[in-house]
Amino acid sequence: MKLYTFRFKGETLIGAEREGELVRLPFADMLTLIRAGKAGLAEAKATLAKPRAKTFPLKKVKLLAPLPRPGKMLFSGINYRSHLDEEPGAKLFDEPRFFSKLPTAVIGPNQPILHPGLHRNVDYEVELGVIIGRKMHHLPDAKTTAGVFGYTIIHDVSARAVQFKDNQETLGKNFDTFSPMGPCIVTADEIKDPDKLRLQMFVNGVSLQDMTNEDWVFPLSRVLGHLNSVMTLEAGDVVTTGTPAGVAAFRHPSPWLKPGDVCRLVIDRIGELVNPVVADPALSK
Repeated sequence: MKLYTFRFKGETLIGAEREGELVRLPFADMLTLIRAGKAGLAEAKATLAKPRAKTFPLKKVKLLAPLPRPGKMLFSGINYRSHLDEEPGAKLFDEPRFFSKLPTAVIGPNQPILHPGLHRNVDYEVELGVIIGRKMHHLPDAKTTAGVFGYTIIHDVSARAVQFKDNQETLGKNFDTFSPMGPCIVTADEIKDPDKLRLQMFVNGVSLQDMTNEDWVFPLSRVLGHLNSVMTLEAGDVVTTGTPAGVAAFRHPSPWLKPGDVCRLVIDRIGELVNPVVADPALSK
C-alpha cells in the first residue's frame, strides 16, 4: 500500500492510494496505524478493498508529510561508497555512524524549504527513509528488517557552514524545514529489495545525484542492527541509509541551494518529493 497523510477542507486524514484516489482509513493518524501493527495493516487493507469506501481525489487534497511528527530520527552518515570517495579525507568506519534530526525540521510535499541565507551554504541530499514498525532492542541483524513498517523519501537539507564549523552537525542539520518527507509511505511488503532502489536528486531539473542502494557500505539490516544494539527503536521512529555522491559540498564550484530553486527527489516504487526553496521571511523582519 501507498499511505498518505493529507488535509481536505480543514480536516487532517490518512488514506491509501487506489487508482488515483485516496481511500480514507479508520485511524486518527499515521502513527496510530503504525502502532497498531499487523492488525492495523490488515484493517487498512480491508478498508482499501471496500468498493464503497470513502474516497478523495489525490489531485484535490493537500499532501502533508506522511509522518508529520515522527519519533526519533536517526540519519546514516557516509553510507555510500561513492559518497565516501568524494569526501576528502573520509575513511571507512568499522560500524555505521549516525546523527539526529528533529521532528521540528519535518515538512511535507510542496512546502517551502526556508533558506537561512547564502552564507550558510545550504546543501541537498536524497535519502531513503525507513519507518520503524515495532519495538527493537538487541535484535540480531538478520531479524531487524522484519520490524520495518515501510519506506519514504527524505530530503536531508544541511547548512554546511554551520555543520562544518566546529563539527556542529546537529545544528547544521536541524534548521526548521530541513527535513522534507513524502509523498507517501510504501509498506514494506511492497519493497522486498530496498537495496535495489534507485535514488535521484534534481535541482531545477538538473540531475545532481543518481545511484542505486547497491552502493551501500552497510546494508539496511546492519544499519538497524547496530542502532538497536545501542538504543531501543520504537514504532514511528525514522532511520535513513545515507546519500550517494553528488552533494554540493564536494562539487567545484559548489551548487549551493538558493531561494528560487526547486528540488525534486525521486526514488523508484515510492514516487517523487518536490519542494521549492524560498528565503526565510523571518530574516527580512
